[in-house]
Amino acid sequence: MASLAQRFGRWCRSFVPAPPGVDWVERTRACCGSFLGILATGLVCRTMVGPVDDLPLLIAPMGASAVLLFAAPASPLAQPWSVLGGNAVSALVGVACARWLGPDMGVDMAGTAALAVCGAIGAMSALRCLHPPGGAVALTAVLGGPAIQAEGYRFALLPVGLNALILLILALAFNNVTRRRYPHPLPVQHAPIHATADPPPGDRLGFTPEDLDAVLRQHNEFFDISRDDLDTLFREAELHSLQRRFGEIACADLMSRDVVAVTPDTSLRQVWDLMRRHRLTAVPVVDAARRVVGIVTQADLTAQAMGNRLMGDGPRAGGAKRAAAVMTAAVPSVSTATPVSTLIPLMSDGGLHHMPVVDAEGVLVGIVTQTDLLAALYRGRLAESIAA
Repeated sequence: MASLAQRFGRWCRSFVPAPPGVDWVERTRACCGSFLGILATGLVCRTMVGPVDDLPLLIAPMGASAVLLFAAPASPLAQPWSVLGGNAVSALVGVACARWLGPDMGVDMAGTAALAVCGAIGAMSALRCLHPPGGAVALTAVLGGPAIQAEGYRFALLPVGLNALILLILALAFNNVTRRRYPHPLPVQHAPIHATADPPPGDRLGFTPEDLDAVLRQHNEFFDISRDDLDTLFREAELHSLQRRFGEIACADLMSRDVVAVTPDTSLRQVWDLMRRHRLTAVPVVDAARRVVGIVTQADLTAQAMGNRLMGDGPRAGGAKRAAAVMTAAVPSVSTATPVSTLIPLMSDGGLHHMPVVDAEGVLVGIVTQTDLLAALYRGRLAESIAA
């Protein structure tokens, strides 16, 4: 009996979803966005169109669209084509059902409404613009009354299309101003950086995109999260697992502090001599305040030398050129407190071999190489084995 009561209790608790993993700031942001979105949509529609008899200029399903656009902008159901296409297509399906399958054709109102929602879901799915409020739009086209039915197919343009367009423009502005990526970026590519048949290093031991696709096909149901977000979440979970298992080894613990660096005005001959003398494969480029402005690698120097030879300029042509001419300017950097496990995807799949370490002012204080990273992982693994 106790076991039955426990199972019944768990079944009842399953009706209540787990608390969302967002703080009050994010909830407040979503509330403010939906308030501004609906208010501005109504005001803009009234200003653009003016008074229109009994036709509503702001329809109720836009409230549901606002929830998705401002509270869940990463959802596949909230992307621009889903909002515009889903609402407009559903309106067309609803009007078609009301006109051709209404009481005049022997189908009662409940049956017409059911067919409108069913047809809207089918059409949105086929056109890849599934948007839950679209079902309500189709229902509104059937049950909205004489004013909406008199509009016919124009209902898909006014108010549905205009409402959706204005709300979407406001969501684009609000989400990006409040630092929420919208529209959501395209899926992460897992192509190998060396243009070979081997998969990226991160895919050789962990899960691959094909594994994720296989699991999604196995479940065969719709999840309100994009495939690339699932991929990102799983890989970040793996990264947190590494940090927990190997400890918080920070970049400051293993970085090289006596860093050989050059300035943008250093000649390529001097850069090459420094790299050869210190047995380096790369040197950071710093300004007068030792802030990192670039990096020069052996590959950069080799490409410059080969270019000179191919152009017939002779082997000494590059001697007068400066580091600024060949350096890579967009150089990622980390702080002294950054866990070294964070560098794993950057140095494996990202193809980086050297990571400058900077302080709060961006001044170069050290550098971490792939060799340093291997040493850190070995140290962490050794400590884990001893603890076991």
